[in-house]
Amino acid sequence: MRLTASGSQVVLGALRSALLAAWLGLGASAAGAAVLQVRAGESIAAALAAAQPGDTVQVAQGNYREHLVIDKRLTLQGIGRPTISGGGTGDVIRVRASDVTLQGLIVRDSGIDLTAQNAGIYIQPGSDRATVQDCDLVYNLFGIWLEGSKESRILRNRIVGRRDLQSAARGNGIQVYNTRAAQIIDNNISYSRDGLYVDVSQNALFRGNKIHHLRYGTHFMTTDHSVWENNEVYLNRGGLALMEVRNLTVRNNIAWGNADHGIMLRTIQDSVITDNVVAANGRGFFIYDAEYNTLEHNLVVGNRIGVHLAAGSGNNKVDGNDFIDNQSQIKYVATHDVEWGRSQGNYWSNYSGWDQNGDGMGDVVYEANDVVDRLNWQYPLVKLLLSSPSMQTLRFVARQFPVLRAPSIVDKHPRMRPLNQDWRRWSDKQPPAGD
Repeated sequence: MRLTASGSQVVLGALRSALLAAWLGLGASAAGAAVLQVRAGESIAAALAAAQPGDTVQVAQGNYREHLVIDKRLTLQGIGRPTISGGGTGDVIRVRASDVTLQGLIVRDSGIDLTAQNAGIYIQPGSDRATVQDCDLVYNLFGIWLEGSKESRILRNRIVGRRDLQSAARGNGIQVYNTRAAQIIDNNISYSRDGLYVDVSQNALFRGNKIHHLRYGTHFMTTDHSVWENNEVYLNRGGLALMEVRNLTVRNNIAWGNADHGIMLRTIQDSVITDNVVAANGRGFFIYDAEYNTLEHNLVVGNRIGVHLAAGSGNNKVDGNDFIDNQSQIKYVATHDVEWGRSQGNYWSNYSGWDQNGDGMGDVVYEANDVVDRLNWQYPLVKLLLSSPSMQTLRFVARQFPVLRAPSIVDKHPRMRPLNQDWRRWSDKQPPAGD
């Protein structure tokens, strides 16, 4: 078919009109995300049902007793911090879609069924790129349950658990299970069972969280290639518990006032633990079945036991650390010596050697334990005799006759001065009472 000049102009005009309509339609679609307002006394659930993917539902200040299900991509935003209460049953908010953002809400009063895993906010598997930010989650069983999600973010939330329940009957502040690339940043978590329970996840980032008044600050298992940094974990039964993991970076954290341990490294490999402060805990570090890790530039100060080393844990690089004013610097019972401080040397506040050539390194080997220490750990009733002349005599004889020497942590060239010049700020804290 041949077109005349006029016919060509008609066709071109039609094409231009179609293209213009398509462009206008795309523009309308991109700009068509609506903002739906919910006023006090109205239903949030009704607004969620009416919203289209990409919309924002803004909730005015007020009290709303609802159970919400979000099954489409949208933002639920509180204005003036509205309160959403589950009335003591089920989950308060359940997320069933990807790219959902929850912001500026007070979420409270979930159920208390541990089997059903009742939570303030429950993010179901497949709900990727979820964001929960600037919310208060109070009086829930689990604060936030995050499962089977990729690239989700939990940011700047305050989470307070059920203080009226016994610890074992509570849920965790944030539960992270089977996730990839989760970011848990700048949250404040207290009075749950465990602050952060993390399992079977990869490539996670935990930064800037304050975790306190819990059983474990964190219960972290089988989650590799992750980063813990700039967190403060305090006044818990146990601080950071990092177990059955590898390829972690644990840096610039503070763990203080925890009854059992500041940082537990259990069955951990190929990880770097650096520039942390562990102060006034029952045990600063508890290291169990840990191999091929680097511990350097940590400040271990004022604990009942600075480091409890057990179950092997010999093939680690431990260098450039400061061990200051711990009641016992090291608890180590084994059949052979373990050498620390091969390159930089560690500082030991109870070192009694000297530095004759002035190079800043001790000329006498530091040994953390002797035969009396070992007897004390193996037979606790020996504590009753520690101040007796017989125990002092035994220490002296063991030093004079190496055949009586107990295996120990050995630092051949300990440093004479600590690297951390700010250590005194921790000296006024006292470890919790222990046995």
